[in-house]
Amino acid sequence: MKINFYGAARRVTGTKHLITTEQGTKILLDCGLFQGINTQDLNQNLGFSAKDIDVVILSHAHIDHAGLLPRLVRQGYRGPIYCTPPTADLCNIMLLDSAFIQQKDLERINERRRRKGDAVLELLYDENDVRQTLELFVTVGYHEDFWLNRDEVKVRFTDTGHILGSAAVHLTIKEQGVEKQVTFSGDVGRPNDKILRSPEPFPQAQVIICESTYGNRVHEPEPDMKAHLLRIVRDTCVTRGGKLIIPAFAVDRTQELIYALDQLENEGLLPRLKVFIDSPLAIKATSIMRKHDEYFNPDIVEYIEKDGDAFNFPNLHYISDVEQSKAINNLKEPCVIISASGMAEAGRIKHHIKNNILDPDSTILLVGYCSPDSLGAALKRGQPEVKIFGETYQVRARVEVMDSFSAHADYTELIQFLKCQDPTQVKALFLVHGEYENQVEFKARLEAEGFRNVEIPAQGEGFFL
Repeated sequence: MKINFYGAARRVTGTKHLITTEQGTKILLDCGLFQGINTQDLNQNLGFSAKDIDVVILSHAHIDHAGLLPRLVRQGYRGPIYCTPPTADLCNIMLLDSAFIQQKDLERINERRRRKGDAVLELLYDENDVRQTLELFVTVGYHEDFWLNRDEVKVRFTDTGHILGSAAVHLTIKEQGVEKQVTFSGDVGRPNDKILRSPEPFPQAQVIICESTYGNRVHEPEPDMKAHLLRIVRDTCVTRGGKLIIPAFAVDRTQELIYALDQLENEGLLPRLKVFIDSPLAIKATSIMRKHDEYFNPDIVEYIEKDGDAFNFPNLHYISDVEQSKAINNLKEPCVIISASGMAEAGRIKHHIKNNILDPDSTILLVGYCSPDSLGAALKRGQPEVKIFGETYQVRARVEVMDSFSAHADYTELIQFLKCQDPTQVKALFLVHGEYENQVEFKARLEAEGFRNVEIPAQGEGFFL
């Protein structure tokens, strides 16, 4: 058996891990889009032949894990794509949205390349590729074992609590009559998530591929979350009369924010001001969340029974229309604007940031992970100037960060996630989906927990097991 790492290797985005069994079965774990600046070549070339892949197993719907599936299909893949039911529903909206963004972004990128005399880039995929991709999805629930081919590879999904339908992938691979257990963590959520269930224990594995996004970080204490959000809302919108701009992933993060604001409204604490969810994708994702409330934790289920809807309250406005979105920029009164994407790399949020970044009374609130080369990360680092749509802007708006909204486990929570394993039985542990410096620190912590043979694979690197 061999594992090759074609994405999320010493970086966070573009997850693609290829397992080749002794019998030659090629299993691709996720097929994610690389996000951020200067990732065009990585997205154009998968690093392997799409036609050679036998099966794809998808951990969850985030674009950095699912966003190149249509590219895979465009290049000839026609096999099944296994995932949980909510993941399929979310991909149905997210991949179409991604195709639209690819086309718009490519027009701007190729215009710049033409001016420089560089060759133009090929479109990664279009809506037709997405529709062909969606036809290949096969849904399987948590804890339902299924075989890939002639009793060679058995698969099971378990809940990781990262986003709706997110799963760790557990493979039982038979080689020469001996079963080998391989686990891919996907992305691991946080214990006591406000909407989803906590990550669950998983069967003993000999090989683990584990995310390490926050391998060197500990999140701020959870009890401060609502109070922290309320303080920022009051300071920005009431005291200074500015706008609060929140880049947020359309799936899970936006719903967490709405739920927190809904609770503050019910408690009589939320100031009377307009809250805009300016993202067609987030609106569709919220509907899917409502549809799959059987994946929610007991606390929010009880809240919904009393409140009726955790994602709706007075003065909350869902905006789909482009003209309505533009009209928000002309609004003179203070308000809260929540819009995708979470890294501020695409979508309407870039326009809202551009239109408010020079206003010292406004605040840009970052509520999740941002890849180092993204606009969100530049703002997090406190850069005095940033580029938006190719133009340089001084950062005069305030920038705040709230890590308590992160859907990624920190290093203490990742270690807790791995506590269900006997380290002496784990023969290899690969760290992926993290920046290299963070991974080096996390590797040392895992070794202190008794894990041996902890590897940090480089892009394209392969390992025989």
